Amino acid sequence: MIYAYTNACITGPTRTRVICIDEMGPVSAKTYPGETWELGPYRAKFEPDYGRRGKVWVHGAFEPATGEATMVLSPGRDSASHIQLLEQVIQVFPSDRWLIIEDNLITHKSRDVKTALLAWPEIQIQFIPKYACWLNLIEPWWKQLRSLALKGRRFENADELIQALVDALDYWSANKHPYTWKKMPQEQLLHIPGGFGSSWEPIT
Repeated sequence: MIYAYTNACITGPTRTRVICIDEMGPVSAKTYPGETWELGPYRAKFEPDYGRRGKVWVHGAFEPATGEATMVLSPGRDSASHIQLLEQVIQVFPSDRWLIIEDNLITHKSRDVKTALLAWPEIQIQFIPKYACWLNLIEPWWKQLRSLALKGRRFENADELIQALVDALDYWSANKHPYTWKKMPQEQLLHIPGGFGSSWEPIT
């Protein structure tokens, strides 16, 4: 069932786009080490940088079937930012219906979010089980974004950090590719519980 689930995230139900969403952060304006090698008898050293020069939260949405992605940058991880991301999903990923894959973070289930979802009956939410973040296929994309935006760079303030994240998203969008699920687990769950939203009828 795990493989069937991840495959469904890529193919999706009829006339429905499956979007994986999550938050990354807080991302600090600091120095991020790169992949550099120096010959010598001593181990590699890196001067700590605690990055008290600003920070930002990245609220991301990723479609495994196409590799398309979008994000909302905000000072915090709150319901307002989450609702803004859902609005952006509707604009960036036009469809008849959306299946949103996300974790059980409390802001994903807040009263404000549930109220906003009443205006979007075309959106259905599927929560992944606790301690199973690897089922959210945005996780591998976070690694790509961090590599493109942060690796080997130093940021003096939050504005520089935000610009780097925006540039990284633009680069990814120009070179995107679908996500390929490579693992075949031996034991598979029979059911992945949780979620709310519309109870859909099949589209014919």
